[in-house]
Amino acid sequence: MDTDQLKELVPHYLAMLLLVFGTLTVVRTAVGEIGFWTELAIVVLVVFAYRPIVVRLDVAPSTWT
Repeated sequence: MDTDQLKELVPHYLAMLLLVFGTLTVVRTAVGEIGFWTELAIVVLVVFAYRPIVVRLDVAPSTWT
């Protein structure tokens, strides 16, 4: 993989990771303790929704478009 591509992708993967932890924190604060499967479903939802949303907002890296 090209290092320029990595430099372009790293901020998006970091943002996705922060978004996952932030979403889980908000859900746990609002609802209380949630089960493993619910947490896994939230993680999968955020991870799979991130790319189409970023592409739609036109801030996606060039390798995703």
